[in-house]
Amino acid sequence: MFAAAFFHRDTGPVLEGARVRLRLPKNRDFQEWVELRRESRAFLEPWEPRWTGEELERSGWRHRQARYRREFARRTAVPFFIFDKNSGSLAGGISVGSIRRGVAQSCQIGYWMGERYAGQGLMREALLLVVGYAFESLLLHRIEAACIPENTRSMRLLEKAGFQREGLLRSYLRINNVWQDHFLYSLIAPGPEETIEQD
Repeated sequence: MFAAAFFHRDTGPVLEGARVRLRLPKNRDFQEWVELRRESRAFLEPWEPRWTGEELERSGWRHRQARYRREFARRTAVPFFIFDKNSGSLAGGISVGSIRRGVAQSCQIGYWMGERYAGQGLMREALLLVVGYAFESLLLHRIEAACIPENTRSMRLLEKAGFQREGLLRSYLRINNVWQDHFLYSLIAPGPEETIEQD
């Protein structure tokens, strides 16, 4: 178990767990982000959209930051960077996106982890923090996540966090320049008598 603290500063929400701290990306994160992404490129590319020529350039970072700010201002997404509390270093990212209100009250999550931080349980803690934030602060009812069937690490992560597989989405997203099938996973907000397992 870990204690989760959800609070907002002027720059957006900050989520605190036992081992990770989540906050919105800032301009000063550029160099650390570039270094982590560059060293993890071979590890990440099979599971992500094709990297552009400016992926690790300052211009690409500025476009990314502008999109983050725009989506956050419109309340359609909340992008988080994941920091290892022990070292203070950037470890990865996780986002709440495609937030829909009205009758849907749902969102989609996506995440990535630097290769040197993979397999340490940091992403599971970050995911559970984001799940709590989505249900308790954003008051959403349903969280969705999709992953390529070959991405067994991601499937295990979602299943350990309580997500259930709902089906196969054919040719769903263009990943690494190829249209890929994805398994759809979901997690529904617990009722008054239920709680989200966090151990």
